[in-house]
Amino acid sequence: MILAVSLRALLFASFAACALQSWGHGSKSGDRLPTIGPAPAFSLTDQAGNRVALAGLRGKVLAVTFIYATCKDTCPVLTAKMAVIQRKLGTDFGARVRFASITVEPEMDTPAVLAAYARAHGADLAGWSFLTGESAEIREVVSGYGAFAKRIKPGDVDHLFLTSLVDRKGMVRVQYLGYGFDPDEMLRDLRVLLNE
Repeated sequence: MILAVSLRALLFASFAACALQSWGHGSKSGDRLPTIGPAPAFSLTDQAGNRVALAGLRGKVLAVTFIYATCKDTCPVLTAKMAVIQRKLGTDFGARVRFASITVEPEMDTPAVLAAYARAHGADLAGWSFLTGESAEIREVVSGYGAFAKRIKPGDVDHLFLTSLVDRKGMVRVQYLGYGFDPDEMLRDLRVLLNE
């Protein structure tokens, strides 16, 4: 069963990687990004124990990612790329652009664990929330954004890396599959959304 789930995720990821090439990626400065649809609502707990809701982030451009703190390979790579983008955004980060990294391992990723993960990766918490919640809440959010997560064992989760950019009106505008995207490409897309 685990092999079948992993294979399904791999096949979906391969298909989606090809499909996503045309979903607004490679935008030139000033190009309008497509609108995929309304961003699925969420209300989760951040690294400080506060509730963070999508509705409360309206008016800011948002990047939503899925990670977990005990991941040893791909999640740290994705988080490091997001940290590079965070720095390049300068004063827009926090004030006009927010990041939300949602755990796919809520049973282990308590607010304290996520706070330590954020510190270890140089996250500026003035603009970056690391979110957890009840398992059912997390499953709903993961599914709502079109991602996938299956717990193999405690601390080991098979999941799809999907990063969604949400505009100031709460619409998903572009999604990046995997962690191999070009950070400068995402930075350009974020700036396009900021200039709308």
